Amino acid sequence: MRISKEETSSNASQVLGLISSLKQLQGVTSLDLNKLLRDAENFTIQHSTEKGSLLKIDLEKLARSLPLHLVSVLISSKKDEDMFKYLLCGIRLLHSLCDLSSKNSKFEQIFLDDVKVEEQLIDMVFFMLTYLGGYRQEGHAFSRVHLLHSTLVACNLYLLTGFISTQWRDIVHVLLAHPKVDIFMDAAFGSVRVVVRCLETTLVAYNKDTSMESNLTAERVVFYLCQQCEASLQFLHSLCQQKSFKERLLRNKELCGKGSILLLAQSILKLHIQPYTPSRITASISRLKAKILSILLSLCEAESISYLDEVASSTKSLELSKSVALEVFELLKKAFGRNPGHLTAGRPMGFVQLNAMRLADIFSDDSNFRSYMILCFTEVLTAIISLSHGDFLSCWCSSNLSETEEDASLEYDIFAAVGWVLHNTSPDVKDATNLEFNLTRNSMLKASYAHHRTSLFIKFFANLHCFVPNVCEEQERNLFVLKVLECLQMDLSNLLPGFSFDSDAPKFATASKNLRSLLSHAESLIPNFVNVEDIQLLRVFFGELQSLFTPNGSGRNCVQKTQDSKFGESSWDKFYKLNINESYQEAQSAGGRPLPLTGKEPSDLDKKGGKVKEGMLENSSYANLEQCKTQAEDKVQGNGSNRQSQVENKGISGKTALGGARDTDKDAHKIETSGSDASSAKGKNAVAHMDNSDLSKSNERLKKVTVKENPEDEKSELAQRKKRKRTIMNDEQVLMIERALLDEPDIHRNAASLQSWADKLSSNGSEVTSSQLKNWLNNRKARLARTANKDVRPAGDDVDHPISDRQIGSALGPSDSPNGPGQHVVLVGVQGEEIGKGKVFQSHGMWNGKTLEELATCVVDVCELRVDKGLRLPYSSEATGTTFAEAQTKFGVMRVLWDLNKILVLRSD
Repeated sequence: MRISKEETSSNASQVLGLISSLKQLQGVTSLDLNKLLRDAENFTIQHSTEKGSLLKIDLEKLARSLPLHLVSVLISSKKDEDMFKYLLCGIRLLHSLCDLSSKNSKFEQIFLDDVKVEEQLIDMVFFMLTYLGGYRQEGHAFSRVHLLHSTLVACNLYLLTGFISTQWRDIVHVLLAHPKVDIFMDAAFGSVRVVVRCLETTLVAYNKDTSMESNLTAERVVFYLCQQCEASLQFLHSLCQQKSFKERLLRNKELCGKGSILLLAQSILKLHIQPYTPSRITASISRLKAKILSILLSLCEAESISYLDEVASSTKSLELSKSVALEVFELLKKAFGRNPGHLTAGRPMGFVQLNAMRLADIFSDDSNFRSYMILCFTEVLTAIISLSHGDFLSCWCSSNLSETEEDASLEYDIFAAVGWVLHNTSPDVKDATNLEFNLTRNSMLKASYAHHRTSLFIKFFANLHCFVPNVCEEQERNLFVLKVLECLQMDLSNLLPGFSFDSDAPKFATASKNLRSLLSHAESLIPNFVNVEDIQLLRVFFGELQSLFTPNGSGRNCVQKTQDSKFGESSWDKFYKLNINESYQEAQSAGGRPLPLTGKEPSDLDKKGGKVKEGMLENSSYANLEQCKTQAEDKVQGNGSNRQSQVENKGISGKTALGGARDTDKDAHKIETSGSDASSAKGKNAVAHMDNSDLSKSNERLKKVTVKENPEDEKSELAQRKKRKRTIMNDEQVLMIERALLDEPDIHRNAASLQSWADKLSSNGSEVTSSQLKNWLNNRKARLARTANKDVRPAGDDVDHPISDRQIGSALGPSDSPNGPGQHVVLVGVQGEEIGKGKVFQSHGMWNGKTLEELATCVVDVCELRVDKGLRLPYSSEATGTTFAEAQTKFGVMRVLWDLNKILVLRSD
């Protein structure tokens, strides 16, 4: 098809007319356009140019042609300042025309009802953001292109509120329905990241006191960039607050799986503010950090997908996430180290500290980051509990802080932003102007802010000290309390320069006094701000810290002893080999109360500068520590759920929790003894050095340790039963969901099925929400995967972990071995957890080339599996299968080879 010269000339004329109309009208507000329309016929207005000529413009035609025209300009024009300015003029005019739709029904029909125009506008925004996201930063720090680029990003984002809706829910609905929504997400976050880089470059130059060449001062440039960056990030933050957008974002591999959002977060958190930086710049950058922390929080708290699992799926993204976590820890260290009076008066800084603490709480409760946080952040936590008592009380045990954080939302104005940047980047500008957008403040009550802050501080100790077998790595056992003990030997005053430390009093005495005050204050925050379980764990931590402290007041020998134990067997190792679980259960069945979890603070602690009683020796510290730990783990087992279901999840993979820590006396200033006076230092010392041959004697001794009768015991026990357990399901509920998984292994992928099973489970025990069930299933899957990867064949004589009757139903003891086919048995795992139930298929002779008597094994047909079918078998081969699923495929039933000492014969009725 040949295009005639007349058609070419006509098209060129139309383009010229479009360009002329755009330049003339881009500075006209929607209010003035509406006035011109009142006197117009057929939407053709008459507009006087600067030269005095009269220009006729068809506004309807202009509105329908403008989106495609701006896209063609971006494609065909030279990428320079002039092009950026022209695009900004076009966006500004589009904004005015969209705003006109609320005043004129015809334009409402064009922008809100015409699907074709809406699609063109969305495609235009997507295309521009894609280009802006790939823009290479060029020129010097105060380049005018940086100003134009940052304005284009913000204007394109906020233009969506003009032609779609001002409601975020409606905007998200339209975006998610678009087939190129992933392109939009990549482009939006990518373009904001470029703006942050421009701000970073300019801020570094500004901190070096680089002067500007024009009347536009350096401070004005930096502040304008801050506002554009804040506006764009605020838009993304608003989208991420919508559940549907957040869940769709989590499935974006580039942004979440490969860490692009983490790169954006890292860039923002690294923005450096000097002490002399003007308050408006300081406040804006602080709000930027608060918003990106809030975005990360919303992703981490999502119900459908574990964000931290996604970023931990590759080494590169995991390392990046740890670098972001380190920035969060550094931010908190600076925030904790400043006296609360540092906050910029009159300007909202955003909830930086509160959001950072919430994110650190998530890190402390995730297996991928827990050890890293202990390594990087324990010094700061130790410094805080080492503060002078007055400073500690005023900061962490008060409902009336001298200063609190205040958040704010920026009211972005496209028309004003474009007007400012066009005027101030003009070569012949004489008088530079200021532009500062209005802020809508969002504040919390002082008491509420202080209580939230304290509750998160308590959670740090609870999460970092908590240890659950089969969930936590063994090297994490007691890691936190030992690290705190090590840090108490250090000079940490430089970490919190805004506060004072009591140099006269021993650090341990000061820390003990502060922790007692924290426990007392925490009780007043139940249940609105603090969980009972977190307070119990804090008590356990405090008790174990006291038990580890040596007579010389330093704790140094204890730390060294622990380090030496990595290379040789210590008294701690010997004590751990004792069957304390069994002794503990026997003591309970004998009528005695279980040993309390914390050690009593010596009455002369303050008088003697924090030294514990003379009779307590080095090894007794370890005995008391392990005794506390073993009893706490026994209590977890006694809650009625098998060990695989002991974790309560909060949207985080790798969640660690420890339930059943016993209450102390109502007076939080006193910590109960480990039993009674009979549990002396000498007694514990003797237990610590006991050989395995003395097991029966130690059991008898422990059985005799009881607590004096207390008239408040019954009330205490009743209150204990009423407390919310950290386990989310009882035995019956766990059994129900395990059975359901056999028929429907992908429950966690089906929202409707999740909700249905959550309702069914709730009717058979405590309430279970769909999100809790989702997280429980994800954790279960991850735990089984770790078990499968280890591929450890259990040793024939490994019976270190006794099985409780509640775990295995009506099973006999492990000494009863199956003696023939047809017997009903229970299979248990390495840690004593129930694997499944079945019937003995073969107990003697050869089976698939293996002699059962030599291996001390038995062949079992599993009919009721309590774990994932993908779990690796202890005796795997090509012929018999490597997993339960493969075994079922090969034999028609799950026929597996199992160790005799891991098989329990069920009693016959």
